[in-house]
Amino acid sequence: MEDRQTLGRPKLIWLMMPLALLVAAIGWIILTDPFQSLKSNAPPVEAVTFERTILNDQGLRMLVRAGGSDPMRIAQVQIDAAYWSFVQTPPGNISRGATVWLDIPYPWVLGEAHVVTVVTTTGATFTHDIEVAVPTPKISLAQLQFQALIGVFVGIVPIVFGLMFYPVLRGIGQSGMNFLMALTIGLLSFLLVDSIEEALDIAGSSAAIFQGPVMVILVAASTFLLLMAVGQRGGPPTGVALSTFIALGIGLHNLGEGLAIGAAFAAGSAGLGTYLVLGFTLHNITEGIGIAAPILKKRPPLWVFASLALLAGGPAVIGIWLGSLAFSAQWGAFALAIGAGAILQVVVQVGAYVMRSNKLGMETFLKPSILSGLATGIAFMYVTAAFVKI
Repeated sequence: MEDRQTLGRPKLIWLMMPLALLVAAIGWIILTDPFQSLKSNAPPVEAVTFERTILNDQGLRMLVRAGGSDPMRIAQVQIDAAYWSFVQTPPGNISRGATVWLDIPYPWVLGEAHVVTVVTTTGATFTHDIEVAVPTPKISLAQLQFQALIGVFVGIVPIVFGLMFYPVLRGIGQSGMNFLMALTIGLLSFLLVDSIEEALDIAGSSAAIFQGPVMVILVAASTFLLLMAVGQRGGPPTGVALSTFIALGIGLHNLGEGLAIGAAFAAGSAGLGTYLVLGFTLHNITEGIGIAAPILKKRPPLWVFASLALLAGGPAVIGIWLGSLAFSAQWGAFALAIGAGAILQVVVQVGAYVMRSNKLGMETFLKPSILSGLATGIAFMYVTAAFVKI
């Protein structure tokens, strides 16, 4: 035993030595700045990202994040080409990656467009467009309750409608089962593409320090691998376990959609009328059918159906709340990327389940029942998506 400990000490020393040298080298570079002589007299590269805009009776309130190579300072603020006084919180220089609030007592005009320009001490300018000026809704208990009601209608209600088809679908044969499982793959594939597209789009408006597109791919891939590892621990998921994974993937996607709806609420531009709510209901109703498909040969108790509906639709409520209270582009993209990774894992698991149930390989997906299910799922989601695009 002692010999093993003695042999292990040199390995530990050789492990710690390069790490200690790395830390020392980094500290020396930070403290001495040996590259100071290589710097020219040119001003540092600066960047400003506008993350949140609030319009109220005091004027404008904006959350901005600094980028660039050095700390920066905001010198002036222009609105519609006129200079306005402002209060910065916290005051002073803004470190790289840090955020500050700008309070500007500007008498904005309802329904009008405004252009906000931030000028730094180096003379660099950064512009943000307010396309339609409307007051930002104030957060209150009544407002949160209303948002929760919207979340229930666009998230939970359509899932429940889809699950209500369960008794009718139980008597279908193998071809019908193939159609339903392929329908599930089709609608999930549409949600996968939709999640990645939205995540990349939102990530493009985030600060460069978050490396938006790279973050989306890494988060989606990590989520996929993690859920695959969890899903395979007890063997390939079937029955209620597979339905749970489907509901989880759909729920994470609905969380991202809820964030977008909540952000639209905060901006005063949600426009969530009856037409849009009905569109969400139609768009999501097939998700309930997809969740029910793996358990058609089972007879689970009612609480299982309630749990699956809550898991798939409930995150829409949470997303709307979070989006209206503290939405930012990087966190919206992060949530959608998690949803994309979860959906990809479910697509793989459902596809494997279909091949196992048919006792075939990839040629399973050439069956007419499966091809028609895939086409129906994708087509239905594509057509109903037109109702929910704001």
